[in-house]
This record gives sequence, C-alpha cells and structure tokens, in this order.
Amino acid sequence: MSFLLLWLGVMFPLVFSPGPANIVFAASGASVGVRRSIPLLLGIDFVFVIKSLLIGLGLGALIHEHPMVLQLLQVAGACYIMYLAKGFLKTSLHQANGPLKHLGFTDGVLIQLLNSKGWLLVLLMFSLFSEKAQHEFGDHAVWVLIVWLAVLNISMHFVWIWAGGLLAKLSGNRKNQKIQGFIYFSLMMVVAIWLLVDNPLWQHLVSSV
Repeated sequence: MSFLLLWLGVMFPLVFSPGPANIVFAASGASVGVRRSIPLLLGIDFVFVIKSLLIGLGLGALIHEHPMVLQLLQVAGACYIMYLAKGFLKTSLHQANGPLKHLGFTDGVLIQLLNSKGWLLVLLMFSLFSEKAQHEFGDHAVWVLIVWLAVLNISMHFVWIWAGGLLAKLSGNRKNQKIQGFIYFSLMMVVAIWLLVDNPLWQHLVSSV
C-alpha cells in the first residue's frame, strides 16, 4: 500500500495535469459528451498501453540512445494538435447546430502516438519505480506498473471528458458554446506552440538564425 501511495504521489499530478490529450478530452466532452468521446479515449489509452509495454519490456533504452525520435514526434504532434484546433474553431464558428467536432478512435491513436510527453511519462515511471516494483512484485513488476498506469489514465481521462461536458451544459446557449469552442481552440494552440518552443530542434533552429 505504501508503494502504491508513493507511485500515486508522483504519477497522479503528471497524468491529471493539462496536456495535449487532456485538453482534447475536455474539448471532446464539451462537443459530443461522454459516451461519444469513448472511442477517442480508447484510441489514446490503447496507445498508452502499447507504449507502456514497449518501454517496460526494453524499448526505453533505445529511446534514450536516440532522443531525436521523440523530438521529431513532438514536432509532428504539435502540428497535428494545431490541425485539430483549427477543426474545433471552424465548426464552432460556422456550424449553427449540433456538436462542434467528433473525434474517434483513429484520432486518439494519432494524438497519443505523436505525444512525446506521453513517451516521457512512461519512461519516467519505469526509471523511478522499476526497481521498487521488482522488489515488491518480482517477475510481475512490469505488468503491475502497466495496469496501474492504465487504470489511472482511463480514470483521469474520463474526469476530463466529464468536466468538459459539464462546462458545455453550464454554458447554455449557442453563443456561449461558440465562446467555449474558441477557448478550447486557444488552449490547444497554446499547448502546440509550447511543444514546439520546448523542442530542442526548434531551439537549435532559433539559435542558429
């Protein structure tokens, strides 16, 4: 139990904090509600489990040796988030009735596959807790950490979707929903720009100009 609490103390704020996937979850919840956001959640968390399996079973060392892979993913992910943000803004401004935008399983897969922060989160978890988990759970250590992270991810992602849906209901009329759509567009653009500015490739490009 003490190990679980220690793990939660580190991982909960990392998983729950605003990031590319969580902002998209809130926007999707506001747009189409919890039930129709489930395919998006399944896509994102399916890739999260695959990441956990790959890194837990040894891919982490390869990523450490080739950090540019994550940097390129980060650039691609930022561009994809900008594309999604444009879609939310377009439908928010021009669609008279109905949902803002419906993101599905494939969108979720792409979002998480290109989310370099997701890779880093899993790498951090295994680097911090693998040894302790091995002591606590023996040969099952990797699987325990994967299951814990999957449960935490799914739970917190549902919270973000629900919160987005709740805010949409509270906003009431269409005018307020358009404002909310613009807010989600702005948040997604801020996240995308931050991913670019935080990227070593971008920093090298700026410094060389």
